[in-house]
Amino acid sequence: MSKMIIKKLISLFLTLFFVSLIIFFVFQVLPGNPAEIILGTEADEAQVLALEKELGLDKPILVRYANWIKDILKLNMGTSLKYQVPVKDLFFKKLPVTLYLTFFSLFLSLIIAIPLSIQITAKSDKWYASIITAITQLGISIPSFWLAFLLIYLFAVKLGWFKTLSYNAMSGNFFQKLYNFFLPSLAIAIPNIATIIRYMQSAILDEINKDYVRTARMKGLLLKDILYKHVLRNALVPVITIIGISITSSIGGSLVVENVFSLPGIGSLIVQSISSRDFPLIQSVVFAVAFMVIIINLIVDILYRIVDPRIRG
Repeated sequence: MSKMIIKKLISLFLTLFFVSLIIFFVFQVLPGNPAEIILGTEADEAQVLALEKELGLDKPILVRYANWIKDILKLNMGTSLKYQVPVKDLFFKKLPVTLYLTFFSLFLSLIIAIPLSIQITAKSDKWYASIITAITQLGISIPSFWLAFLLIYLFAVKLGWFKTLSYNAMSGNFFQKLYNFFLPSLAIAIPNIATIIRYMQSAILDEINKDYVRTARMKGLLLKDILYKHVLRNALVPVITIIGISITSSIGGSLVVENVFSLPGIGSLIVQSISSRDFPLIQSVVFAVAFMVIIINLIVDILYRIVDPRIRG
């Protein structure tokens, strides 16, 4: 087990290294000079060159990359060109909104998908199964941002149950936050629900064909009782991986959905930084998000191997 963790950590560092290379060099080739952005169009060439030297932009690109990595390791993410404040402060100010949205959408996905998977499997009606399969396929295919617009139109514009304009999503008590985040979380959760149902169905059907289920049915136990008391525990093991994927997709979905609902999270921050060509802010925040995703995948992978002894080593 310890060897596996060491291998995973080595893989983690290599992945982060290549991700950092891609992020840094992509933003280096994009048009726009940070010094010119800071000084504005009225600055002369001498002022631009002086600021480039002050910012270290006159150094070779590999030196700039090494300096950026050193700063990242010290949790120094640079200074925003637009806001003129440390990127770290902006990132941690916006992070709670994105995390709240991500994990609330995951919570919705699990509490809806797991019971539905059992209900669907317990029914032997082929037409019912075919309809559910078609619905889940549709749910997987529809992008979160389109669902976000659809939910706003239906529940906010037509029914008036939710607000349509920008608001402080983190204000109020716990239940007020749930209300504020419900629609955007649902937009992210629907594709995840469809994905989890498909994998859960497959895992449950595999378990149903095993001897212990046949024995339980021969004893007269109801299929639904067998599913909840015995099958569910074993069927959840492969679903751990899907939960990890769902967390990752929820983070990605939240970055898009935040902009649709005007939520002040990391996604909105990235879009604003791109529109203003705030390169230090863009590359540091994108790297931080990539780091979060890689760490989550590592934790899920290790957890999966702990839960399922068959794949240890």
